[in-house]
Amino acid sequence: MCGIVGYIGSKKAYPILIKGLKRLEYRGYDSAGVAMISDSGDLNVYKAKGKVDNLTDYCNDKDVSGCVGIAHTRWATHGEPSARNAHPHYSSTHNLAIIHNGIIENYADIKTQLQAKGVEFKSDTDTEVLVQLVEYIMVKKNLPLVEAVQVALHQVIGAYAIAIIDKRDPRQIIAARKQSPLVVGIGKDEFFLGSDASPIIDYTDKVVYLEDGNIAVIRLGEELKVISILGEEQELKVKTVDIDLGQIEKGGYEHFMLKEIFEQPECLMNCMRGRINVEGNHVTLSAMIDYRQQLLGAKRIVIVACGTSWHAGLIGKQLFESLCRIPCEVEYASEFRYRNPVVTKDDVVIAISQSGETADTLAAIQLAKEQGAFIFGICNAIGSSIPRATNTGTYIHVGPEIGVASTKAFTGQVTVLSMLALCLAAERKTISEDLYKQMVKELTQIPDKMVQALKTNEQIEHLAPIFTYAKNCLYLGRGYNYPLALEGALKLKEISYIHAEGYPAAEMKHGPIALIDSEMPVFVIATRDRLYEKVISNIQEVRARGGRVTALVTEGDTQIQKFADHVITLPDTLECFQPLIASIPLQLLAYHIAVCKGKDVDRPRNLAKSVTVE
Repeated sequence: MCGIVGYIGSKKAYPILIKGLKRLEYRGYDSAGVAMISDSGDLNVYKAKGKVDNLTDYCNDKDVSGCVGIAHTRWATHGEPSARNAHPHYSSTHNLAIIHNGIIENYADIKTQLQAKGVEFKSDTDTEVLVQLVEYIMVKKNLPLVEAVQVALHQVIGAYAIAIIDKRDPRQIIAARKQSPLVVGIGKDEFFLGSDASPIIDYTDKVVYLEDGNIAVIRLGEELKVISILGEEQELKVKTVDIDLGQIEKGGYEHFMLKEIFEQPECLMNCMRGRINVEGNHVTLSAMIDYRQQLLGAKRIVIVACGTSWHAGLIGKQLFESLCRIPCEVEYASEFRYRNPVVTKDDVVIAISQSGETADTLAAIQLAKEQGAFIFGICNAIGSSIPRATNTGTYIHVGPEIGVASTKAFTGQVTVLSMLALCLAAERKTISEDLYKQMVKELTQIPDKMVQALKTNEQIEHLAPIFTYAKNCLYLGRGYNYPLALEGALKLKEISYIHAEGYPAAEMKHGPIALIDSEMPVFVIATRDRLYEKVISNIQEVRARGGRVTALVTEGDTQIQKFADHVITLPDTLECFQPLIASIPLQLLAYHIAVCKGKDVDRPRNLAKSVTVE
């Protein structure tokens, strides 16, 4: 996820662009850059690694004149975070500059074709491929910019929101979108661009939200024109926005955590995009192509992680053992690094970290490498330390996660583990082709089912005040849902400061049942699966001792309603994917309880987003 800003008018562009970038910095903070057509007609591009403040420092002694420009704050997808890979990107002649949010999935093929025609590239990004393609088409076919953009967008596969300027035509910006948001603000003799309305609302409340497949032709002195990629003129739908400036960085949500919970359907689509084919029946991971022998040759898988990532690893363990028939262990990285573990060259060690900078996990990787293991990384931050330290891996591509209590990173990690397990199982032929296709298809349906699960938000908001009195809570689950019980308890501890524990439901009678009374809320993940009847028995054991039960159940379930005080209904899915859906109400429950208690949800005490020290 990246942030886009643009301006064309009579004012100086640079202050508007910088202010807009700071408003959008929640969308990415790996690097930032601006491109402006100066008063003398030069196209100046300035970029810096890191946050927007680094860019402003860099521009202190630069020519920032001009009344037209585009700007970008980046969350890296292709190419490590650096000034070299930062946006905007020039075309070869430096006549064009582009900014881009999204992923061009077939960029490698297009890049190879352009290189064969003599085009040279300066970065590792998919975005530069697009601007080079546009310029190549302009020159070869002698087309104006807007028509070249139309032709180019016909050739690319993926998601994008783009803005392009041409120094030979300083009165124009071309913008387009597909599956990534883009807003055009309409002022008096001026226009603004933004990934959302936040960079725009200081200047105008009149905006046009571009629809998928549309191109905005923004010309100074003319009315805004919107066309389809095919060139068909579209109806101009001007909206009036009314946004509280104090909330805009959170996209209208009260907290980043709530925003990130609601982003999960889109995030998982981004995670699967380019990895599951259009038909939804096959998974392709580049690591399985490049390192097939090492991955298929694994005699054992060892997952190392911390916190929420460790819980995702527990779900991965069940996937690898059930689908791939490979023994799997899950280790706390902080323990693994110090206990002289037995690791061999036949092991694959999977390191999971949202930030890619977790100190204990990095140390565990180093130890495993020294003992000859093959290291596979799963993380969110492009170019961070863990991807550089591993042999290969997969990014989860869920965008920046600002809230300290991880939500979308957890479901992104589970999704990547699911895809990896399916790839390995298919290659090892440990599941049938029919089951493989059924599972891949179901995985593609999870984002839509998450949307349904998010509809429980209002119900959970009403339930939350009931639990603010609690000093302790118990979370129960079995099978794939046991790690989710651990994760639900962790979320509650992190942001509400209520002590909570997760247990396998059957283990309750081996000790924790002594704690059950009317003052102990018990949350049970009781979705319908092969252990459903046993979970009902566990619920009855709690009820018999005066416990108050809130149960997560599968839609259509009427049996558990007889025993539970509160029931939260969720869409049905395969047993192994239930944690992806059932995580939603547990996250919402922790969130709303914390809000009721007046806690700082996004910045809970004593916690940091990335643990880079022991």
